[in-house]
Amino acid sequence: MSEETKVNQEELKEELNQEEAVEMEEKEIPEDDNAEESCEEQTETKEETSEEDEALNTKYLRLMADFQNYKRRAEKEKGDIYAYANEKIIVELLTVMDNFERALQHESADESFAEGMKMIFKQLTDVLEKAGLEEIKAQGEDFDPNFHNAVMTEDNAEYESGKVTEVLQKGYLLNKKVIRPSMVKVNN
Repeated sequence: MSEETKVNQEELKEELNQEEAVEMEEKEIPEDDNAEESCEEQTETKEETSEEDEALNTKYLRLMADFQNYKRRAEKEKGDIYAYANEKIIVELLTVMDNFERALQHESADESFAEGMKMIFKQLTDVLEKAGLEEIKAQGEDFDPNFHNAVMTEDNAEYESGKVTEVLQKGYLLNKKVIRPSMVKVNN
């Protein structure tokens, strides 16, 4: 190869190296306009990302609150089911209790038979009380339409106005819920 060719090749190599160096410098040092635009884009992206994060966080918190409310409601419903599952049969047994009380009010010639009936009635009332049944106290109390059903009124000097003078049929609560109001006579 001639010397001229070698010199040309070396010159070309130097030019290429210089061009590459210039390109590298341009890439490393962005122009001021591009730098400002890049910063603005990054700031906008960060703001959008933080807004999205905030929206997702809010959505997450609402879902958690909804789920906790659902769990609380489901537990309450489950408790109510257990507490009032036997309500229907207990209401039916109230009639049996009324009849037992009426039978016990009558004198019996056979004292042992009457005593046996009292024991059976006591056993029945104990079982129902364990199930959550509670008698509504009415005699001499203020009339309360939430617990009493007034079927008669009378003028009785022994009681103040609005007081229950006589219980015609006992009322009952099952786990603090009225399942049968007391039928009462109220003083005028």
